Amino acid sequence: MGANNCFGRVIADAHYRACLYAGIKCSGTNAEVMPGQWEFQVGPCEGISIGDHLWMSRYILHRIAEDFNVTVSFAPKLFEDWNGSGCHANYSTKKMRDGTGGMAYIEQMMEKFAAKHAAHIELYGEDNQKRLTGDTLASTSSLKVFSYGVGNRAASFRIPTSTASKNGKGYIEDRRPASNIDPYLVSTMLVDTSILAESKTEAMRSQFNAWRKWRKAENITQLI
Repeated sequence: MGANNCFGRVIADAHYRACLYAGIKCSGTNAEVMPGQWEFQVGPCEGISIGDHLWMSRYILHRIAEDFNVTVSFAPKLFEDWNGSGCHANYSTKKMRDGTGGMAYIEQMMEKFAAKHAAHIELYGEDNQKRLTGDTLASTSSLKVFSYGVGNRAASFRIPTSTASKNGKGYIEDRRPASNIDPYLVSTMLVDTSILAESKTEAMRSQFNAWRKWRKAENITQLI
């Protein structure tokens, strides 16, 4: 807080109110480490609707910022010496919400995520390698090595202390996604890896990589 430390609060607050007015499930907002860096939380949502709500919240943020002649960036590492920006995904299944699986269920899920770490990273945001350096001071995990831990904000997955203390009843937090992710891709990968016995994402990943290759060939930069 304080005008010498905190820049853009009026924009963040206006965005929050506009999202609520529009019916977006915006559940919170807070200032972050870098001056002018703000976070807002979208959810709770079920299934594909998380993509709908997050995408529209970004649109509203850009429109609000126009009124203040300010440009918004979703780059995961805008300045080298400051903390990057992520789009942490808090995730739970029915078993986790009712606690029937226990911590053993979450441990088994972590093994599944570890086995498909590279496939997730591939879809977890452009330039995310600049952010996921394993810098514990910046609370980031390694791009190449999967990790998890209770209360560990420098891990790929953070298991909240509240979830562990209730023997797995609660949620887990995927801290790998960058701030510029496509939420439909990330939510699909979370469900595909943790729930389905057989992956259904091959066509989606192939199409996404083809689009990315085309964009690079045409020298089209990411707008968000």
